Amino acid sequence: MMRLFLLILTIGQILMAASLEKITIKDTQVPLIYEQDKRLPIVSMQIVFRNSGHIEDANRSGLAKLSAKMMNEGTKTLGSSAFAKALEAKAIHISTNTGTETMVMELSCLKEQFDEGVEQFIALLTDPNITQKTLEKIKTISIGSLKRRESDFDYVASSKLKKLQFANSALEYPSDGTIESIESISLDEVRAFLKKHFVRERVISVVGGDISSKEARDAVSRVVSVLEKGEAGEAIVVATNPKIQESILKRTTEQAYIYFGSPYSMKVDDKEYYKARVATYILGTGGFGSRLMEEIRVKRGLAYSAYARVSVSRSHSLFSGYLQTKIESLTEAQSTVKEVIADFVKEGVTQAELDHAKKFLLGSEPLRVETLSQRLSRTFLEYYKGQGLGHAAKELELISALKLEDLNVFIKQHKEINDLSFAIVTE
Repeated sequence: MMRLFLLILTIGQILMAASLEKITIKDTQVPLIYEQDKRLPIVSMQIVFRNSGHIEDANRSGLAKLSAKMMNEGTKTLGSSAFAKALEAKAIHISTNTGTETMVMELSCLKEQFDEGVEQFIALLTDPNITQKTLEKIKTISIGSLKRRESDFDYVASSKLKKLQFANSALEYPSDGTIESIESISLDEVRAFLKKHFVRERVISVVGGDISSKEARDAVSRVVSVLEKGEAGEAIVVATNPKIQESILKRTTEQAYIYFGSPYSMKVDDKEYYKARVATYILGTGGFGSRLMEEIRVKRGLAYSAYARVSVSRSHSLFSGYLQTKIESLTEAQSTVKEVIADFVKEGVTQAELDHAKKFLLGSEPLRVETLSQRLSRTFLEYYKGQGLGHAAKELELISALKLEDLNVFIKQHKEINDLSFAIVTE
């Protein structure tokens, strides 16, 4: 018990080293997540744009990701190569990436080059290389990547499952888009997307490293002040299709690729999420010892691995998993997945399984906050999900105190994970 107390105390101290404040930039309140870490002379700054990711693609699949790639092509003044060389000469890294709900511009560099990095960051925001020539280049690369993925059957099955689960929304298509959608995106659409989403009202700033809080505030103010005010936009929420469906895709393959998923009735700020972490670890994320792995690999030899997880975000919530098996074992493997999950919901877990899950989740937590990047990411997610700073440490306390009876009541309440849809690639 004393070891657990010290563990929770240590993690709490690490997490609470980060601070949250709102700074006024022109007429906009911008959240700033900040942590000082002087162990290395490096600085990291992220400008996160809310309501700006893949879910904003609407009927133009791949638009957000393609727009992010365009922002990685340097400034119009210098061009892609010259801009990249200017950054490389001073070991400055600037990149733009997109997720399901957000788009992120990131700067990392040595402390002595931070001012120069900020200037280059601003140059990229105010003079991006958004030209027809750049668009054609990115389109060619993107379409080539999509064509290669046609033979990646994990990608094929995963994409098909999303289409079953999120029909009639942006999430039914891959974030990379399709060949057809990428070909149809125009330069005006990219410009309009960036103009709408790269605005002050959508910004969350994250700064950490060998930098003072004043320097962090000043840097964020310099960057964000060049943006227009814009609109915050409304978060899009997509319901997972509750209908049980199956799609079998025929390909030339020696293995069957089985992807499965169902709705999961939980919101991003649900106070019982810690129970979902424990339950899902026991069912499918725990590797050897998890229910799915034990039944599918160890006892029946149907697959090398089997995995399942729960994803709960602001935009959607679902239960999903996958495995590969021999063509002739497809039916048995699919039936086994259904049986294991049904038994899990009906019977719950054992005390031994709960003890093992606690030991792993509590014992591995320090590894999740070893680096500055991990800590900033953790703090950002706490803020973004509306949990409050230090939530991770509180969650550890809840996991430690979790009783078997309470966990099994929770598991039996989530019968919806039995409503499995399957996307399968087979011969």
